[in-house]
Amino acid sequence: MVQFKDYSLQPFLQEAIQRIGFTHPTPIQEAMIPMILKKKSAIGQAHTGTGKSHSFLIPIVERLEVEEERVQAIITAPTRELAEQLHLELRKLIDETSLHSMLLIGGTYKLRTMEKLERQPHIVIGTPGRIRDLVEEQALQVHEADILVIDEADLAFDMGFIEDIDYFASRMPKTLEMYVFSATIPENLRPFLNKYMSKPEHIQIGSKRPLTDGMHYSLVPVRSAERYTRLRDVMSAINPYLAIIFVNTRDQAEQLAQALAKDGIPVGQIHGDLTPRERRRMMRRIRDLEYQYIVATDLASRGIDIPGVSHVINYELPQDLQYFIHRVGRTARAGLEGHAITLYRPSDEEDIDAIEAKGVPFTHEDVKDGEWVQLRPRQSRERRKKTTPKMRQGSKRTSKGHRPTAKERKRKR
Repeated sequence: MVQFKDYSLQPFLQEAIQRIGFTHPTPIQEAMIPMILKKKSAIGQAHTGTGKSHSFLIPIVERLEVEEERVQAIITAPTRELAEQLHLELRKLIDETSLHSMLLIGGTYKLRTMEKLERQPHIVIGTPGRIRDLVEEQALQVHEADILVIDEADLAFDMGFIEDIDYFASRMPKTLEMYVFSATIPENLRPFLNKYMSKPEHIQIGSKRPLTDGMHYSLVPVRSAERYTRLRDVMSAINPYLAIIFVNTRDQAEQLAQALAKDGIPVGQIHGDLTPRERRRMMRRIRDLEYQYIVATDLASRGIDIPGVSHVINYELPQDLQYFIHRVGRTARAGLEGHAITLYRPSDEEDIDAIEAKGVPFTHEDVKDGEWVQLRPRQSRERRKKTTPKMRQGSKRTSKGHRPTAKERKRKR
């Protein structure tokens, strides 16, 4: 089995890897690290929680030349939080060196950033929009950068950032190495990839995340009770290390967080209307374990990596069902177990069927007196309906067995 010490990495980098606690590379790291060390453009396709961040951070740091005072590598992330997290991991690798990095994200003072760029960093991590702004201002010099990494490329595409990336990628050397990391490769992303990558290696580690790996999926009926009451029942039966409660809108997040706080439960909030300062403060408090519960919109299902999530609660199903997989993917990461709990009403039956068709193995459960109890399969009643004999088409008799009157026949016409 390959170990990090088997790579010919510089001593400072080996020491940093040991401090982090890594011994063996994950599959995506084992595949991508040699590729980047060989300067071969590649696409790394793997789901989150597989260690893909270090699969490019480690070899890029290995290749940086401290004597060359120029931008040598640019790494993009589609959200500020993801960029901040990447930069935090990068700092763990280079803090004992003279290598200079910069985090370039929106919500910070642009003029102050431009002043700092009077000394060009060796490596940049940032959001596409802010990087483009600084290139347009001629504050960030990208024309000599050898490496471009696009992290979470499918999300960057969904958020409309490919045009920004194209703007500064077109100003980088023709010999540019590009490394694209993504859980999926949308067909509409391929023209962009073909423009900059000629026959790249495509490393695919598991086309889909195994939905059953370390996961338990509870499906809890709301029935006639209020949804909030059912949520509190569920909360009485779990003791999470950290749980994310997903809702669909900012207003719902605020209302639910207020209701929980009124019940004496400290709860954090993550949604798109938080200011950059509020989001940074919230993420710091979450990492400091001030909260056991977080109420969040789907921003947190893809745009933010929150470590230590043991439970995900779908207070309501996402409006776009593909986000169900992204939501539950926040837990059971890095070999740990997770519990995904979904509250549903009869009106959600069709959506639940669609989610099950994706391979999600729901267990129909309820909470009674703080304990989990298993219910009959959700489809059992529907199966009984399907096996009930139907009246022959065209029968003149009603369900009560009498022949319709002339008045009734006239009304139907």
